[in-house]
Amino acid sequence: MNSQDLLAADTGMGAVTLRVADLDAMTAFYRDGVRLTVLVQEAARVVLGRPASGGGTVSAGGAVPAGGAVPPGGALDVPVVVLEHEPALRHASPGQAGLFHTAVVFDDRADLAAALYSVATRYPQSFTGSADHLVSNAFYFTDPEGNGVELYWDRDRTEWSWTHGSIDMDTVYIDPNAFLQEHLTPEALEHADARPARVGHVHLSVGDVAAAKAFYVDTLGFTTTAAMGSQALFVSAGGYHHHMAMNTWNSRGAGRRQQALGLGLVRIEVPAVDDLGALTTRMHDAGVQTADDGRTVAFDDPWANRIEVTTTGRG
Repeated sequence: MNSQDLLAADTGMGAVTLRVADLDAMTAFYRDGVRLTVLVQEAARVVLGRPASGGGTVSAGGAVPAGGAVPPGGALDVPVVVLEHEPALRHASPGQAGLFHTAVVFDDRADLAAALYSVATRYPQSFTGSADHLVSNAFYFTDPEGNGVELYWDRDRTEWSWTHGSIDMDTVYIDPNAFLQEHLTPEALEHADARPARVGHVHLSVGDVAAAKAFYVDTLGFTTTAAMGSQALFVSAGGYHHHMAMNTWNSRGAGRRQQALGLGLVRIEVPAVDDLGALTTRMHDAGVQTADDGRTVAFDDPWANRIEVTTTGRG
């Protein structure tokens, strides 16, 4: 693949939109459990996030979506989750495509420990597992409406290993209580809401890994970083371990999604207008129908997961 067919190295992920039945309960989980801050609160829509890492302005895909103004000082806030109240919708049936988990990354292990402690103590039944993936430490939860949530911290890239172009990852058990004893600090816990965090990656359930590779790598422009045969695919831009992943563990053979509770929108951030233009051209050349409102380009993947790509350099 030519370099012009790849997403820019500085590509990242933006806020994930979830369609929810109980807006109050879901807001409470992400606010009081994960310790995100409410950035925008409307009758049928809540945006939650954290300060940007190291200050600066909101990145494109992290920008508060249309329909809600950034509050005072909010130029430094990065939305992580957008909750849209859709009480008329129902949960998808088992085996359907959609969200596997939204992964929130923290700058250091103390901040991860604070979020882990908070959600585990307030929502103890939501905990589903933990792992040292060699590149990261991760803890897994399920929110009140069944959406997967990963909270994680990355090791420095100098500690990552690659073999023949694939990132070396594993799943080694982490004792969450031992992790808390080693890394939780009173300062991180007290000021958790004000510490940086962002969407690090998004993991999807899909019907077929080969079709996922054809779309997300060959067309969209990510690079494969790891693969598990016909079970899972990990892709990224710029040598990250993965910005997105797709698996068939619960959804092999799934077709296009119907409107349902759960995943509403995945946001990808590219750094420049030219990057967005090149992506749009690739989509059109591949016959993918897109919608362009002057700020963002949106399209569906083969399972009708809605993807929106945006940049700070446009609009």
